[in-house]
Amino acid sequence: VQLQASGGGLVHSGGYLRLSCAASGSISRIRDMAWYRQAPGKQRELVATITDGGSTNYVDSVKGRFTISRDNAKNTVYLQMNSLTPEDTAVYLCNVAVTRRDYLKRIYWGQGTLVTVSS
Repeated sequence: VQLQASGGGLVHSGGYLRLSCAASGSISRIRDMAWYRQAPGKQRELVATITDGGSTNYVDSVKGRFTISRDNAKNTVYLQMNSLTPEDTAVYLCNVAVTRRDYLKRIYWGQGTLVTVSS
């Protein structure tokens, strides 16, 4: 199973970006999907999660600004990020819980996509 993340870039404060992370390979079912971020010199932080039933959760610092969603037909998770601030600057990583076709359950990480917000 491979995860391909995209959508990062450089944006001014107050701007927006949309991240995507597509899973491919031997997938029977995708369970929970999530976005994490890691800023320079800081610990990795869970930003948002979405269950296979569509329930979502967010870290307090992004509530009302970020929206996580998923397209099960495309095995893809999205993160719409609005009203970005310099504090949102980080490498964003997708995290996906997969039941593979061999019935094994594994968690996979994407390669990370850099989001830089200038003031």
